[in-house]
Amino acid sequence: MADLFRNHNQNLTAPPQNALAVVPDDATDLPWITRALYVGGGGDLRVRMQDGTDVTLANASAGTQYALRVERVLATGTTATDIVAMW
Repeated sequence: MADLFRNHNQNLTAPPQNALAVVPDDATDLPWITRALYVGGGGDLRVRMQDGTDVTLANASAGTQYALRVERVLATGTTATDIVAMW
């Protein structure tokens, strides 16, 4: 398939090119640092940011994409579902 944008540089403001369904895990990092997380089912979203800081996004809305540089989605404290990592 032709890709008219293949020669354009990727940066943090460009749309993500890859995605992966996330299973929250307290011990395992994602394979890549994200550019965004999509939350399909609303709830709390507890993540470890790229700098190692843990943070909870309380009441993350269903159907929302969050621009976050995340290395891990933590199981403990996460009630949101259908999470997709994008990079």
